[in-house]
Amino acid sequence: MKSEFSSALVAGLGYIGLPTAAIIASRGISVTGYDIDEDVVDQVSSGNAHIYETDLDGLVQKVVSSGKLTATSRPCEADVFIIAVPTPIGEDHTPITEHVFDTGRAIAPVLKQGATIILESTSPVGTTEKLSMMLAKLRPDLKFPTDFPDDPDVAIAYCPERVLPGRILTEVVENDRCIGGITPRCARKAQGFYKTFVRGRCITTNARAAELVKLTENSFRDTNIAFANELSVICDKFDVNAWEVIELANRHPRVNILNPGPGVGGHCIAVDPWFIVHSAPEQARLIRTAREVNDEKIEFTIERCMKLIEGNADQKIALFGLAFKADIDDLRESPALEIASRIVSRYRNRVRVVEPYLDDLPEQLRNHGAKLTGLDEALKECGILIVLVDHDVFKLVEPQERLGRAVYDTRGIWRDYNNHAA
Repeated sequence: MKSEFSSALVAGLGYIGLPTAAIIASRGISVTGYDIDEDVVDQVSSGNAHIYETDLDGLVQKVVSSGKLTATSRPCEADVFIIAVPTPIGEDHTPITEHVFDTGRAIAPVLKQGATIILESTSPVGTTEKLSMMLAKLRPDLKFPTDFPDDPDVAIAYCPERVLPGRILTEVVENDRCIGGITPRCARKAQGFYKTFVRGRCITTNARAAELVKLTENSFRDTNIAFANELSVICDKFDVNAWEVIELANRHPRVNILNPGPGVGGHCIAVDPWFIVHSAPEQARLIRTAREVNDEKIEFTIERCMKLIEGNADQKIALFGLAFKADIDDLRESPALEIASRIVSRYRNRVRVVEPYLDDLPEQLRNHGAKLTGLDEALKECGILIVLVDHDVFKLVEPQERLGRAVYDTRGIWRDYNNHAA
């Protein structure tokens, strides 16, 4: 039986949009990638992935060469519209959803009867309904589900991504999806589309529940990380090895404490809890506290770094890693980058940065005199070694290569050192 979905437009060709567009195109659906960044459009049109993700380059090249994926800076008609644009937070932790509504305005003129719109961007509860109401005003010739729940011309749903950087192509296909329609009919329509490329279960609910599911998932993770980070600070106060305490506590059959680190990064875990706090400030007390604990861990780590550096005057400093997590190039909300920026601004050309997933340093580090260097060179030159990211390659450094160095390991990968704090 022929699928009712022969074409799709993916708005936002970033870390989620581009892999999603490529996967859908690989299933034989004609996909248009829409982005307002002309450079991104040019790169994708040439068959190049402008972001690093395992196996993405080859897939993008394949689907572009076959004609199934094209890129444009102007929206066009499609059976399905997926909105995967950024939703950051402002300085006061207020969610910024303008990109979602700007995308809605951009696609409004090309909507047709029978189209399906799916919002994947992390959003405050109620955003999908607001998008529907805005489109209803822009296109009064079409019926939208907020005003015509029984028989809309356009189906609108919310379906959050839940993928792990480094495994996006696998998890887009294999992970279960939570699909929230403004109406049950909208949910069923969106579910039918996801079943064309998702092997995981596609479970339907309403749009508000699906929006809150996404925020809940990352708030849960943030809260558990905050416990580990707070515990590591307590261990430091009592001069106790945090890694040993966690390892021994986890031998309890119902205890599973996560590993601490220098903070929490990434566009999801470090951001999404604030969406709940902003919408329900009186109720989200634990979620707010967890977010504050994880942000404060960055300051704690900086203080520990400064103390180590000041105690080893004139030694060159090696910072291992800038990404927000291991084995990726993503710097969004990275605690390692913030810590590195503070260290480099003070110690300037004493600092060497080892980041195997970058070809050049971010401007704020480069302009203050930091140097991007290789792992072997840093171990040879530097007397102070600070681990900020647990890239696999860093775990291969042997104990004898660190002899005589002042070491601060925030990730616990060099466990032979007696690092009391994480």
